Amino acid sequence: MNAKELRQKDDAGLGDELLALRKAQFSLRVQLATQQSGNTNLKRQLRKDIARIKTIQHERATAK
Repeated sequence: MNAKELRQKDDAGLGDELLALRKAQFSLRVQLATQQSGNTNLKRQLRKDIARIKTIQHERATAK
């Protein structure tokens, strides 16, 4: 997911996407702790996607 796609979403859509990513991040963290998943790259990607969404939300909040 890139910033251009995220900027097209409204505030509610960004909030929903952020919630889904945080749930996925928690699930992945549990899987990594119990050694059920070896995909550590996904952890990094989720963290960056969450940061992108929070950045766009902050930009919108300061623009108002």
